[in-house]
Amino acid sequence: MLACSPQAPAQNAPVDSATQDPGAQTGLREVPLTIRSKNKLHHFTVQVAATPEQQEKGLMFRRSLGADQGMIFPYEPPQEVAFWMKNTLIPLDIIYIRSDGTIVRITKAEAMDLAPLPSGEPIAAVLEIRSGRAAELGITEGDIVTWKP
Repeated sequence: MLACSPQAPAQNAPVDSATQDPGAQTGLREVPLTIRSKNKLHHFTVQVAATPEQQEKGLMFRRSLGADQGMIFPYEPPQEVAFWMKNTLIPLDIIYIRSDGTIVRITKAEAMDLAPLPSGEPIAAVLEIRSGRAAELGITEGDIVTWKP
């Protein structure tokens, strides 16, 4: 199982590969992402997994993820997707996002778990961040995510 790919072509700029783990993908474009939660803004820098190949590999083989880092998986048109944690060595929060930027679902994913984690409805993007970070920051369903595709 893998996430379906977006229709837009990727426009990648290199990322510093010195901070990557062996086997982890490199060279993904990085963009700022903000989550508006109640009266607070939470800022992240995320890598964009834009192509089917990038989405299939995702955060596989990473041994760590910074507190304000993550990966975004855009979908155009919005669609139902399911994620799993094959070869993903770290637990993650998986955040499903509607086309209007609203968070529809947040789920915790355990490292190496092959159980599918479905979106439950058509979504425009999926955000993966370090496990527990959403709860730590008070990010909840209904909060708003903005980023530049």
